[in-house]
Amino acid sequence: MSKVCEICGKRPIVGNNVSHAHNKTKRRWHPNLQTLRVKVKGQTKKITVCTRCLRSGLAYK
Repeated sequence: MSKVCEICGKRPIVGNNVSHAHNKTKRRWHPNLQTLRVKVKGQTKKITVCTRCLRSGLAYK
């Protein structure tokens, strides 16, 4: 499963963990994705949607 919102295209972003000694290691932040059942042309389909699209009403059941 790819970690991409099917509505807005939000995907993981990269950055660094920074320790107290200022050592840096790479890390990723994943979007909060939820699977949602949506009716498309009379058929039920599962889509992956971020919570911002879900909350703003861009995706609905």
